Amino acid sequence: MTELTDVLAAFHESMNCVAALWLQSGVPNAPPVFAAGTPDAPIPSIFPDASAGAQMVASPAGDLLVSCVPGPRRAWLALGPCTTDDVDLYSFMRFLLPMITQYLQSALEVEHAANELAERYEEINLLYTISEILGRTVSLEKASADILREVSETVGARRATVLVHDSLTDTLRAVAALGVDVNEVQPIAVSDGCSVSANVFRNQHMLLVERDEMQCPAEMSYRRGAMLSVPIMWTAPGGSEPLGVVNLSDRRSGQPFTAGDQKLMAAIATQIGTAIQNARLVLASVDQQRLAHEMQLAHDLQMKLLPTDAIVAPEARVAGRVIPAESVGGDFYNLFRLTDGKTGVMIGDVSGHGYQAALIMALAMSAATIHSQATSDPGAVLHSLMTTLSEELAVTEMFISGFYGVIDPRAGELSYANTGHPHAFHLPHDGDFVRLAAENPPIGMDERRPATMRRPWEPGKDLLVLFTDGVSDARNIADERLGEERILETICAYRHEEPATILDRVMAVVDAHTAGAERRDDLTVVLARS
Repeated sequence: MTELTDVLAAFHESMNCVAALWLQSGVPNAPPVFAAGTPDAPIPSIFPDASAGAQMVASPAGDLLVSCVPGPRRAWLALGPCTTDDVDLYSFMRFLLPMITQYLQSALEVEHAANELAERYEEINLLYTISEILGRTVSLEKASADILREVSETVGARRATVLVHDSLTDTLRAVAALGVDVNEVQPIAVSDGCSVSANVFRNQHMLLVERDEMQCPAEMSYRRGAMLSVPIMWTAPGGSEPLGVVNLSDRRSGQPFTAGDQKLMAAIATQIGTAIQNARLVLASVDQQRLAHEMQLAHDLQMKLLPTDAIVAPEARVAGRVIPAESVGGDFYNLFRLTDGKTGVMIGDVSGHGYQAALIMALAMSAATIHSQATSDPGAVLHSLMTTLSEELAVTEMFISGFYGVIDPRAGELSYANTGHPHAFHLPHDGDFVRLAAENPPIGMDERRPATMRRPWEPGKDLLVLFTDGVSDARNIADERLGEERILETICAYRHEEPATILDRVMAVVDAHTAGAERRDDLTVVLARS
């Protein structure tokens, strides 16, 4: 309120009239408190309602003109007394009131933005903390216990459990608990009708149950009041597989779990699913003979991080494929179902390949999932991703060429941002390829916000074409490049077919060219029509 105090003080000096702003106290039934203006301003005897307009009211120092300030925050502007005769307080009020209203509205918007930014920071920080836990921990039990402790600090749940499905007994058994001894948590049959956890596991949808809903004796040790229960899922090309359930209860603040808490826990459950898969990999690696099998599992693990086209269906028809140069790599793509029928399509290429690039790729996909839900502006999403990954990219001396496009069929528009990704094209249904040029350097090389560009889009007809340089740079046994032109010619020839069919044609061209040659880089192609 410092700026407003200066303005009202200047008004007092120039007009010889006291001006003061009063705000509703946060204490129930308490009188309004002085917020800004002339020091020692007299207190109005009454504070009129908004419907009453400006009113003359009494005060210990004389009559004042008081008006309620429009807006969500209860506030009043009081003028008077004045040391000059024949002062038109109503004219002063008409002059000052709009300015005060605008100031309070702007201050409220800044406060809301700061609060939202703080919440987002906590969420991203929590996800990175969990990534670090998974990176240094082999034991599923230890990883789950560490994750629960970190979650409790952010969400404020004093009781929590991670239950994992045991296929031999078809039960959910506790591998970690908070606020209760894990050994005291009873196994729960998946068929249990009263159990919240069993219902969530069977239906594969989160549940928020209130204090008196779905009481189950097996869950009483870690449930106090309302409980948020989230399925731990593992997404594979053939569909989603439930692995377990994470439960949170007994919130320290006493407040209910919010929609933001539920969204955050869905992301956390995905991370816990990764921990479960990591544990399975560790158990499988018992000797050198199984090393090749482990590498294949690692490949499958990374491939399962990639989305299926079902995520954005039926609003969009998308086909994508990633082929790492080694068992794992740094190429990735992501798909997002956005509000108002929009579809987000992202592709990225982490410099290098192998395990280090794969770890950066996993972090990028996790962070992008959160950032894409905060805004539909592609430039803002890539800038948030850049900020989130800056430390990891600096330490590893890596960077990411990335493209993110948002298709809006209702508006007939494609908006996009390109950070150093050379192979991004818009193919109109009746025109030639338009290169969606890289207007900004790769992520990790520049801190500036990427520009968002826009193009007209014909729903159901136009095609978004994305691929990494591993495709155009693919070499045959004579060390000859395949080249970008061959890829675009193939796509153009089959442009009116379904994306999945076009993708098969492209990969057939790549396979025919590279037959017998060693693959040098990761290959990724994504085609989208919406």
